Amino acid sequence: MDVSEATFEEDVIERSRETPVIVDFWAAWCGPCHALTPILEREVEGRDGAVVLAKIDVDANPELAATYRVQGIPAVKGFKDGRVVAEFVGARPPAAVATFVDELLAPPRIAGVVEDLRASGELPEVLAALEAGDEERALDLVLEAIPEAPPERRERLRELAVAVFDDLGHDDPVTVSYRRKLATALY
Repeated sequence: MDVSEATFEEDVIERSRETPVIVDFWAAWCGPCHALTPILEREVEGRDGAVVLAKIDVDANPELAATYRVQGIPAVKGFKDGRVVAEFVGARPPAAVATFVDELLAPPRIAGVVEDLRASGELPEVLAALEAGDEERALDLVLEAIPEAPPERRERLRELAVAVFDDLGHDDPVTVSYRRKLATALY
C-alpha cells in the first residue's frame, strides 16, 4: 500500500501494533529502489498476511523521510508495536530480504531469554524483575553480577542485557543509559 504523511499514523504506527509493517522508503528516480521493490513484495506476499508492506515516496513525503532519518534510499524499516525495530539501507539480495522479514516476524528475543531463565532457575531476581516489567531493576541486577562472573557467565549476562535493550528499543532512555553502563562493566 502507498502511504503518505496524512495516513502514516494509521497505516503504519497503529497497524504495527497488530501486524508488523515493513516500510519501503523509495523514489521514482532510484534504480536500486526499483530492484528491491519486487523482492520485498514477494517476501511479504509469501507470508500470508503475517506482515504488511507500506511504500513511502520520499519526494512526496519529505517530513516522514526526515522524521525517520532517511539519508539514503532504498531505506527499509520494520515496525512493531508502533516503533522501528529493524532496518537496512540499500538494495539487498532475496536471501537477505527473506532473513530480514523472518527476523521481524520472530518472537522477541526477550521472550526466549525469560523462558530460559524460568527453565534454568538461574538469576531468579532478574527473572522476577522482568516478569514485573521492571527492566531497570533487571538491568541493575545484571550489572551487579558482571564483575564477579567468569567469562562465559559474563557473556550470558551481556546477552540478557542486549535482549532487554532490543525489547525496549534502541532509542529508549533506559536502553541508552544502560548500554553505556553495560559497556563500562564489561570492558
